[in-house]
Amino acid sequence: MSRAKDKALSDEDRILWGKVARSVTPLSGKVVEDAQDEIDQFASLLDAPPAPARPVTTTTPLPEKKPRQPHPQHDIDKPTRTKLAKGRLPIEGKVDLHGMTQSEAYSLLLSFLHRAYADGRRHVLVVTGKGASMGSDGILKRAVPGWLATPPFRALVSGYEQASRHHGGGGAMYVRVRRSGGGL
Repeated sequence: MSRAKDKALSDEDRILWGKVARSVTPLSGKVVEDAQDEIDQFASLLDAPPAPARPVTTTTPLPEKKPRQPHPQHDIDKPTRTKLAKGRLPIEGKVDLHGMTQSEAYSLLLSFLHRAYADGRRHVLVVTGKGASMGSDGILKRAVPGWLATPPFRALVSGYEQASRHHGGGGAMYVRVRRSGGGL
């Protein structure tokens, strides 16, 4: 069954279709009068009476729901970041993405975070490098935060923050891995 038979056109659709129908020229071999008849028939549809209005009820409108982000990400809180920087909280894993292409780094980072999540690790270090070639930031340094905000990573990562100087500074970041559902 065609979709057109299932649903009548809205007023906006009728207006749009009328504009489109008036702007086209008939195919060669098609008689202009036939095409004009079809346009006139459609024009009569444009002027069709509106559907009967629904009875108005006096209920208060429901509040609009905000779209729920499945796994919101937050920065690592300051006390945790300080403990990581001073070595009072262990960094339970490290991955170095130096010298890799974006696709290689993306795959390695995703698999590393999956393993860390499965092993119940909470804080890991991701080294991207500063990549200061030609006076610009490195591509991985710019790309990794964007990757961490995508759905495959959001399910694994609850937050990230630039690492302290002795852990790599601007070329590394602390990543807090979500707690696994099974728990350890």
